[in-house]
Parts: sequence; structure tokens; C-alpha cells
Amino acid sequence: QVQLAESGGGLVQAGGSLRLSCVASGTIYANDFMGWFRQGPGKEREFVAAINWRLNKKYYADSVKGRFTISRDAAENSVYLQMNNLKLEDTAVYYCALLKSPYIDYNSGSYDYWGQGTQVTVSS
Repeated sequence: QVQLAESGGGLVQAGGSLRLSCVASGTIYANDFMGWFRQGPGKEREFVAAINWRLNKKYYADSVKGRFTISRDAAENSVYLQMNNLKLEDTAVYYCALLKSPYIDYNSGSYDYWGQGTQVTVSS
């Protein structure tokens, strides 16, 4: 069993930056993926970024490429999402998730464990 806990959300002006953190209690295996999803008001949950735990290979949604960076610290059992040049449309609840599979998957339904979410609000 794995528990995930996000932190770092908040209110930021457009163009600003935030760094989200997610710490996992429990074992993350080498071939697992850690991912970030978000769900905006009235929208479905969508993929943001993911990272393979062993290979450190990173995947991004087109909407965040060049602005967001996912990283991980295996010693801390943590994954991070650095968000720069934030836009109004980035406003959402951001969730950390664990995929126990050696293959990347962009579908939220495939992920096995979820955090409680952290609110990110971008204002004009």
C-alpha cells in the first residue's frame, strides 16, 4: 500500500511560478511511474506530466511543455512539479499519482494510487 501527499499549491499571478511536491509512503519500484494530473472547474481530470522512477525519463502534456518540469528524488521518495509562466488555464486541483506498470499511460484510470490533491489558482 502506498500513500501520496501533495503540497505546494496556492494562489499565484499569471506569469508566476509554483513548485508542487508529493511524498510517497511505501515502496516505489524501479519500473513504476509517478505522475501529475489536474482537474479544472467543470473539466475532466487530465494528464500533466510523468516520470519513470528508474530511467528518469519524463513525459509532458503538450499544454505544459516548456513551462513545467517534473523531477524526482528517490532518496526522499518524492516527486516534484516546477510550474513556470503559469496561465489562467492552469487553475486546477493538482493530483500526484502512482502507476505500477513499466509502460507509460496517460489515462488517469490506469493509475493505482492517488494523493488528495492540492489547489493551484492562477489570477490575472
